[in-house]
Amino acid sequence: MLKLVNVVKTFGSLRAVDGVSLEINEGSLTGLIGPNGSGKTTLFNVISGIYKPDYGEIYFKGERIDGLSPDEIFHKGIARSFQIPSLFMRMPVLHNTLVPPKNQIGEKASRAPIHRTWKKQEIENARNAQKLLKMLQLNGVAKNLASNISGGQMKLLEAARAAIGEPKLLLLDEPTAGVAPKLAYEIFEKIRTLVKDFGMTCLIIEHRLDLLFDFVEKVFVMHQGKIIAEGTGSEILNNQTVIDVYLGG
Repeated sequence: MLKLVNVVKTFGSLRAVDGVSLEINEGSLTGLIGPNGSGKTTLFNVISGIYKPDYGEIYFKGERIDGLSPDEIFHKGIARSFQIPSLFMRMPVLHNTLVPPKNQIGEKASRAPIHRTWKKQEIENARNAQKLLKMLQLNGVAKNLASNISGGQMKLLEAARAAIGEPKLLLLDEPTAGVAPKLAYEIFEKIRTLVKDFGMTCLIIEHRLDLLFDFVEKVFVMHQGKIIAEGTGSEILNNQTVIDVYLGG
């Protein structure tokens, strides 16, 4: 599904991503961990097109995508969430989820004034959004402004907005940051349901290792811009290199 080959991203003398190579299998739920400042979010920004890599190659479903713009990468089938929810705070929850669907007829200037040309598609998009919000237990706040829901609900809405565009690959940046442990576990259960029911592949940045390891099949560990280990949760916990540089052993 996703393949990175010796990807490098620098900011002046800082090599934030330093020769990263990895592969993500289709249909998998994979974790990406590492200390603060290890390059995880920068790597997401490079994959999603926010930053252009200085060196290396990125392939999605066999097609090279490094150098494409974020919107081009989104239309290829990669969506991402942000550590701090990037929502339309003055729009209702439901309307937030109606922005990302692809190929909306009503967005074309020539069609927008002609209601009948896009009404059917808009209704279908709204139905799909309502189903997704119900699955994520957000249907009760669908009419609320995004600014008037809880932090945990904002995290779920961020995931919903990423998923509603029907991506093949979903990049989630700390989807449980700042929420209580019980809710964090529920969020991960819903992410797993998204992957299963929508046929997506998911790569997740997460600092709560005990939580992450309960759900993912494989974990990559970053440190100082490099991938220093990969394996199952138990393999990572017993990896001496990881213990030395990440867990403080």
